[in-house]
Amino acid sequence: MSQATESDVTEDGVIESVSGPVVKAVDLDARMNDVVYVGHEGLMGEVIEIEGNLTTIQVYEETSGVSPGQPVESTGAPLSVDLGPGMLDTIYDGVQRPLDVLEDKMGSAFLDRGVDSPGIDLERTWEFTPEVEEGDEVGRGDVLGTVPETESIEHKVMVPPDALDEDETATISAIESGNFNVTETVAELDNGEEVTMRQEWPVRKQRPTKSKYTPRTPLVSGQRILDGLFPIAKGGTAAIPGPFGSGKTVTQQSLAKFSDADIVVYIGCGERGNEMTEVIDDFPELPDPQTGNPLMARTCLIANTSNMPVAARESCIYTGITIAEYYRDMGYDVALMADSTSRWAEAMREISSRLEEMPGEEGYPAYLAARLAQFYERAGYYENTNGTEGSITAIGAVSPPGGDFSEPVTQNTLRIVKTFWALDADLAERRHFPAINWNESYSLYRDQLDDWFLENVADDWPELRQWAIDVLDEEDELQEIVQLVGKDALPEDQQLTLEVARYLREAYLQQNGLDEVDRYSPPEKTYRILQGIKSFNDEAFEALDAGVPVEEIQSIEAAPRLNRIGTTPDDEADEFVSEIEENLTEQLRELY
Repeated sequence: MSQATESDVTEDGVIESVSGPVVKAVDLDARMNDVVYVGHEGLMGEVIEIEGNLTTIQVYEETSGVSPGQPVESTGAPLSVDLGPGMLDTIYDGVQRPLDVLEDKMGSAFLDRGVDSPGIDLERTWEFTPEVEEGDEVGRGDVLGTVPETESIEHKVMVPPDALDEDETATISAIESGNFNVTETVAELDNGEEVTMRQEWPVRKQRPTKSKYTPRTPLVSGQRILDGLFPIAKGGTAAIPGPFGSGKTVTQQSLAKFSDADIVVYIGCGERGNEMTEVIDDFPELPDPQTGNPLMARTCLIANTSNMPVAARESCIYTGITIAEYYRDMGYDVALMADSTSRWAEAMREISSRLEEMPGEEGYPAYLAARLAQFYERAGYYENTNGTEGSITAIGAVSPPGGDFSEPVTQNTLRIVKTFWALDADLAERRHFPAINWNESYSLYRDQLDDWFLENVADDWPELRQWAIDVLDEEDELQEIVQLVGKDALPEDQQLTLEVARYLREAYLQQNGLDEVDRYSPPEKTYRILQGIKSFNDEAFEALDAGVPVEEIQSIEAAPRLNRIGTTPDDEADEFVSEIEENLTEQLRELY
């Protein structure tokens, strides 16, 4: 988080009252959303309400020991993030303080209050290679040069958006290659602007873009139920609601590990410490399936666990989306995971109640829906101001109390997002993972992504997908009858439909996250598995029409091999499915 210089800070306020993270001060010369330092320990806070001479501040740290009469210092600047090389392979707290740097400062994992550090290392030098020359004209957002930030990502040094007006240009008067730290000038413009590798940007303000487009490329996740039935577009929005233990965090971690995004920003917003510890421990050790480099080389983690101050939880979402926008401006596809937006909403509710605002449904503030919309609207597929194209895909987990999807956070999120992956505790209890309920989930991106799948995977992808959805829908209806009268009372064709649906569930929708092969399924393999099950369906119904009893159809040896396609190496899957299809045809036709 960017720090104010001493000349920026004015000690002109006095604390009047303290209520948890909410502090009221008098005689403070500040504006809305300005950063202030509270008390003798200089706790970071943000102005959230001004009424006459009374200023209300939300403090991002524990306020025990803070008392009336202590000073409040205003920086005169809003809550901002430091943007520049060094953010990847870093773990921040909710206000962009690097946790490893703070640990070194304190000498322990337990942080004292009032400790602060810049969001990026101001001393480290980077090798800057210019991409423009003296005399070239540039506009805001234009790339001046590159820096090798990690093994996976080339960092692009850009003209800051606030350095020039929207259509204004300037001429490069000086630029050179070499090793610089982020505060040193790498280029000078003829309007007097000196460009460094470091930018500051207010977290609650969206970074400018040229245009927002309809996304038409899928974010390939490697999860068959997502890519096959409920795809999300690069630049899309998704919600993953589910009760405790249904796999929200695991699903998001899987998306962070295996999705084909260039950059991953993972926000642990109010989650349990042990889950965040698992992410922090696992991610540095994991190889990136896209590049083979460490996964952290394209990942930025924001760890704001449930025991951290509630106000920082409210700000961590904005910190994450601002970092994502910065990398999008470079032309990268960014996947942002927010786990979970329910904890964020609960932080808003707590602060709202301390402000004595009029509560809305279930005590949440009346502006809950607006804040959720502001967050998800910052996602999208954009043409940037420098002419490149980039995207932010926002995937938010929702933790409805008791798994009740009718509660306000889930309902307001569903009005905004276009993809809904409903997690089911019953599926999780039956050890069916991912535990996504295919009867309740949906994606509004299917039609606009069909062209990509038709061009890159198969020309019958939409028809095959619709067939699978129809079979699963029919199974859902038949299960109600089975519970009343038993499976044997059904006609044979319906019994066979249930058998086909079982293979869809077990061989297609279910994936073993612990299996080296099955945990990631490329679209081509996802298609072939579904094609193999469809082949069984077609041949089985032909045999049934020829008078073969359903029991004999179910007992053929080739059908159970469908369950082994997922664990077959990707480069062998096509041949394996072809062999199964031949065996199915041969064994079923021998029966009539």
